[in-house]
Amino acid sequence: MNYRRLGRSGLKVSAIAMGTAQCNWWVDEPTSRRLFDAYVEAGGNLIDTADVYPVLGDGVGGKASEEFVGRWLKTTARRNEVLLATKVSGRMGPGPNDEGLSWRHIVKAVEGSLERLQVDCIDLYQAHDDYDDVPVEETLRAFEHLVQRGMVRYVGCSNFKAWRLMKSLAISERNALVGYVSVQERYNLLERCRVESELQPLCVEEGVGLLPYNPLAKGFLSGLYHPQAGLPDSPRAPGVQRDYFNERNWQILESLRRIARDCDSSCTQVALAWLLAQPAVVAPVVGASTVEQLREIMAAPQLHLPAADVSHLNQISQPPVQ
Repeated sequence: MNYRRLGRSGLKVSAIAMGTAQCNWWVDEPTSRRLFDAYVEAGGNLIDTADVYPVLGDGVGGKASEEFVGRWLKTTARRNEVLLATKVSGRMGPGPNDEGLSWRHIVKAVEGSLERLQVDCIDLYQAHDDYDDVPVEETLRAFEHLVQRGMVRYVGCSNFKAWRLMKSLAISERNALVGYVSVQERYNLLERCRVESELQPLCVEEGVGLLPYNPLAKGFLSGLYHPQAGLPDSPRAPGVQRDYFNERNWQILESLRRIARDCDSSCTQVALAWLLAQPAVVAPVVGASTVEQLREIMAAPQLHLPAADVSHLNQISQPPVQ
């Protein structure tokens, strides 16, 4: 496994982060435990969750993903082998202060996450979404408070527009507050524009690590889908059909299949290898349903695509002109 520095921090993370949004959704707890074990045994060290995972039905946080991870850590004594990343801001109850990035919600939410994870410190605590109704300085001072108390080691963000991230970094520097070392954003071969237009150049310039989520486009880029075939047996398949079935994406998938054949690899590995070759990318956050899928994913960092293949994928997946 390759390890990369997370932004300008001194933290070294594996080139694949393990996503856990599937826990207690379509992946049960015994399977999750096998996946966690296999991930660490393959050299992975960054497990990413959130207090709202899985988000189902009423949109209120499910909490089960953190609980799965916490019980696994407690019974396996593997805390020193992994870095725990979780997130705050999603709705956790019916009240007006049960979501967001206010000081009150952040401090209350971290206590719940620590209890569910059964640890005394979170390695990477991330603002799950931006809330422009909360002063940036209030959010950062709350994170600084958690770091000073030893409850959190590093902070990151997710789903932030580039200008909002830059504003946060500037306020952190001006006020000597803890700053974001990473940002999560949806990024894959099919969805490049939002990241590459502004966020990625900012990450390169400011030394912020980019952790792409949905790197396989909900599984479309795994090669399981075919234009003339029925949908695979997956709870995400209807959403994949709605979001990604179009002529441009089928052409990109066909290129993935050709390159995978030439490289004696898989579509999944080629899609992740392309992503790992992009500027500022540290570790795609990838979920898995089976140990076999996970092993395929964990081999991706060892695949070094020929420059001609990277160039072809760049060209065929160029975002449409807006």
